[in-house]
Amino acid sequence: MSIAIRPHSASSARRLLGVGVIFGAAVTVAACGSSGGTSSGSSSPAAAGGASSAAAGSGSASSAGATTSSVTVSAKSVAGLGTVLVNQKGQTLYMLTTEKGGKITCTASNGCLHAWPEINLPSGTKAATAGSGVKSSLLGTVKGGAGKTEVTYNGWPLYTYFGDSAAGQANGQGISNFGGTWYVLNTAGSPVTSKASSGGGGNGY
Repeated sequence: MSIAIRPHSASSARRLLGVGVIFGAAVTVAACGSSGGTSSGSSSPAAAGGASSAAAGSGSASSAGATTSSVTVSAKSVAGLGTVLVNQKGQTLYMLTTEKGGKITCTASNGCLHAWPEINLPSGTKAATAGSGVKSSLLGTVKGGAGKTEVTYNGWPLYTYFGDSAAGQANGQGISNFGGTWYVLNTAGSPVTSKASSGGGGNGY
């Protein structure tokens, strides 16, 4: 009896061993599949989050890049001259008599712009803003002496003067240099040729 049972027992043992190997392999495959699925699932939100962050960053950069400061031309009373044009900082604006109609004679090459900085539009800005007392229809632009877009009023290119250290000053009024004479402009766009009572215009460049 023992001799008959041994082969049977050995065969059963081999069958059980085979089943165990197959079951173990199945469990391993299932575990790997589960692990792979979890890994894939966890990486997708991260990737999506990264894409969202990148998109948000791009939008912020775009918004920041689109933001530019504008130029505003307004009217303000200056002693001895009446109501004249000023920029957004309250600095008095001037024109040069040789530049009627936008003919530029004040340039970087002749040194004029060192004393008389031109009023340029920031990149991406199409026009100056008309402030209090100013006619928007008289605002325009021309290619200035530095090659940039310069603001004009009634055809006159606009400048500030390096000798004005504070708002409300007009030390450049009546100065003759660079081929013409510098005057402030009234709100109608006409040169004001009287001398400012605050004077100081003798700082010729």
